[in-house]
Amino acid sequence: MDGAREFLEQIRTSQVVKGNLQALMHILIGRTISREDGTVLSRGMSWRQLADLFRLVRWDKESVRELGLDPDNLPPRDRQRYWYVAIQAAHVDQSVASTAADTLIPKLSKLGFVVSGSKP
Repeated sequence: MDGAREFLEQIRTSQVVKGNLQALMHILIGRTISREDGTVLSRGMSWRQLADLFRLVRWDKESVRELGLDPDNLPPRDRQRYWYVAIQAAHVDQSVASTAADTLIPKLSKLGFVVSGSKP
């Protein structure tokens, strides 16, 4: 999960994923993320792992508004549960999320990341 954490921290500072939370979640859960040199950062993760990762990096909780959620209606004290509910609401397993991810990938490649495939 350290590679995925590094990935999230780097893209957060670049603001590339602003407005693309659903696509980002889809990529982190179901795709392989590598650096251009071939170093694998993540081969995908479970919803629970992703929720914990968002909690660890202190991802902006207001970003759930992109998913049509009101942050005040999510679990206020348990950040892992907060993000788990947001991931569930994002419908990351649907074709809309996959299509959104495909449009985000070129932006991530400009930052030196290679996103490919889907989790087996």
